[in-house]
Amino acid sequence: MRSVLGRRLAAVAGGTAITAMVVFTASCAKEEEKAPETTTTTTTTTTTAPSPAAPVEPTEKAPRLEPGQPNPFSPTVLAPPAPTATPGN
Repeated sequence: MRSVLGRRLAAVAGGTAITAMVVFTASCAKEEEKAPETTTTTTTTTTTAPSPAAPVEPTEKAPRLEPGQPNPFSPTVLAPPAPTATPGN
């Protein structure tokens, strides 16, 4: 008799937990109302004199990759080797 009561109690508790999760998920899934969109049109007229365009030069040149040459992007700093323990300690 006790095992039947325990099973029913576990089934009710599980069903309640599942129902609570579904209700909580549904209550958090509401879409917010969007604010009304308004548009404004502004017209501006300006007159400017054309200026001569200066040539644009890169401030830094990227290193080139060439076959047979070392990789310019590889790090130059090497880490020291890991310390080793003396055997038997």
